[in-house]
Amino acid sequence: MLNQAPVRRDDPDAYEVPGAAPLPAPARVVVEVLAPLVTEARLGRMEAVVNQRSGSLVVVLEELTDPHNGSAIMRSADAFGVQEVHVIPSQHGFLAAHRIAKGTHRWLDIVRHPSPEECVEVLHRRGFEVLVAAMDGELTPRDLEEREKVAVVFGNEHAGASRAMRGAADGAFQVPMVGFVESLNVSVAAAVTLSHASLGHRGDLTPERREALLARYLMTSVRDAERVVREHVAKA
Repeated sequence: MLNQAPVRRDDPDAYEVPGAAPLPAPARVVVEVLAPLVTEARLGRMEAVVNQRSGSLVVVLEELTDPHNGSAIMRSADAFGVQEVHVIPSQHGFLAAHRIAKGTHRWLDIVRHPSPEECVEVLHRRGFEVLVAAMDGELTPRDLEEREKVAVVFGNEHAGASRAMRGAADGAFQVPMVGFVESLNVSVAAAVTLSHASLGHRGDLTPERREALLARYLMTSVRDAERVVREHVAKA
């Protein structure tokens, strides 16, 4: 993907990333109704993904400007089992590119915050340690594997994390490099970080959250899922 041309914000391929729609019924009901409507292989695949998802490692994106980067990071989050992507949008919103994201947002929790301070406050209340990707970071991605609950922050492509974010966060980490380049594209840095950090955080969702996530996945996989569920509830 690094060889693809950057996506312009006015490109028709760019879109504002939506959040997850609420379930039309309790998760248990959604699963009971929709699970028989997908193939056994498809259901097994969804259950396998849910069972590997992490709730103790989350990604934070601060004011990214290139839709390519947001798309690539969402794909990395999904690939490495990270369920939550927290976003402080730029003035243009949080955009992705269809041909790169491939609908990945459907499988993730996209959580928006109006400011870095509020984002960090919310994560702190949930017990997360917030660490910013920076050249002067004292930790490495391998160190993050052992953290109990950690949020990794990736800042703007040109300016990095803001002063407000650095001030509110608990520390910083860096991706070690031994070549001549001094920095990595933000999406590459995120992929490297998550590939290491996720090893110590997979499969730790509660049973209730796993069921809710499976219900969401079924909603995206069954045609007219909302109508099917609502009709079942009405008859019941």
